[in-house]
Amino acid sequence: MCHNGSSMGTIKMTFSIPQGVAQRLLRQVPPRDRSKYVSAALEESLRRKEADLIRACRLANQDPEVAAIEAEMDALEERIEAPWDESPAR
Repeated sequence: MCHNGSSMGTIKMTFSIPQGVAQRLLRQVPPRDRSKYVSAALEESLRRKEADLIRACRLANQDPEVAAIEAEMDALEERIEAPWDESPAR
């Protein structure tokens, strides 16, 4: 199995990118480095997206209105019994 430097194997994928981006990639990145280059770019983009999501969650969690809604939902959850909790043990 091929490895990309991490403990996970690689997966061959097919997808479309805008022609201008493809032309720049083909011009600027040597053929042997393209998979590594695209993987690094995707990794960085996904890391930024995840960091943005974490920041948004932290900001939302500081909002008193969000805290009030969560408290209401928690109170509802405590009153609702799951149907499987009432079934007799076998």
